[in-house]
Amino acid sequence: METVSTNRAFGGVQGVYKHASAACGTDMTFSVYVPPHEAGAKLPVVWYLSGLTCTHANVTDKGEYRRLCAELGLIFVAPDTSPRGEGVADDPDGAYDFGLGAGFYVDATQAPFAQHYRMLSYVTQDLPALIAAEFPAADMTRQSIMGHSMGGHGALTIGLTFPDRYKAVSAFAPIVAPSQVPWGHKALGGYLGEDRAVWRKHDAVALIEDGARVADLLVDQGDADNFLAEQLKPHLLEQACAAAGIPLTLRLQPGYDHSYYCISTFMGDHLRWHAERLMRDG
Repeated sequence: METVSTNRAFGGVQGVYKHASAACGTDMTFSVYVPPHEAGAKLPVVWYLSGLTCTHANVTDKGEYRRLCAELGLIFVAPDTSPRGEGVADDPDGAYDFGLGAGFYVDATQAPFAQHYRMLSYVTQDLPALIAAEFPAADMTRQSIMGHSMGGHGALTIGLTFPDRYKAVSAFAPIVAPSQVPWGHKALGGYLGEDRAVWRKHDAVALIEDGARVADLLVDQGDADNFLAEQLKPHLLEQACAAAGIPLTLRLQPGYDHSYYCISTFMGDHLRWHAERLMRDG
């Protein structure tokens, strides 16, 4: 692991790091905030998955999470959104919603993306192993996951797929049903092929319909989000959770859009939600 930068913040350390990823077959960059703590202490780990066009830097620069993480004793990990580097395939038309910056947190099976686009394995296997090895304060028995937009899709689907690993799951403006919206049609078709039965494993609403369960969910969604009606459709998650008996706190925030102004405003609520569940016994 190579240290790109470290900065003191709220008594802890905000770092940016690079490593050679076995899952993605290329170098990957990520950020980690470690709050102040006593020697030998073990702290819970919150994963944050970013959205389309983003890198680790968006939430690191704009997320306003460090004060609360220092207060609550949470390690905050922000991976990149896709593999990058020489030889990594991209959308042939350079579109923002597929290819670089748009890995959709799946393991691609379709050429030419299958070689490097293995973001599911990266986020759930590769990077956690590195965090456990390189950050001695990280308590990998207490993990939670959140994300925004495409990353909200990733947080929901990964949380539903591994409910015993992640003790809390939340999202900002998530793509809740990619099988039913244009972003998802393009990404899931391009990475996984046209068999929609395969898509269901990467669709939060479909996972819930097929029996996946978590204890509860928190979602914040701005009502001025220009992607709300066509791409996000939170009412589909609300319906699925109601039918499955999953307690969902869905907050439609008046006047908020899809940007980090929304995320930073409600980040503290999400971190407290995660901390409460991460600190529980058992």
